[in-house]
Amino acid sequence: MMKQSGFFDDEERLARLSGLGDQLEAFSRTVDFEAFRPDLDKTLAYSDGSKGGRPPFDPVLMFKILVIQTLNNLSDERTEYLINDRISFMRFLGLELSDQVPDAKTV
Repeated sequence: MMKQSGFFDDEERLARLSGLGDQLEAFSRTVDFEAFRPDLDKTLAYSDGSKGGRPPFDPVLMFKILVIQTLNNLSDERTEYLINDRISFMRFLGLELSDQVPDAKTV
């Protein structure tokens, strides 16, 4: 029988990952990914949404996904699966369990 998760269980799990040396967490502390936003915004030139369609994912999020993919030599499909599966990937990307993860066609 599984116990109901408590309020601090997620924080304790993340602290444990940090203590074990989460490389992505260290990478996040070292690299200011927001510094890439102006160049990403300019290069991607997303539409203003006036023509409809689903809104694009944040360009910094997508850039960080490419970093994960490159560091781990992952296919688009495997990247999507592991983002949904690994709490360390979610933390690196700034995602919560309830957030939508880009599907493999988007990556």
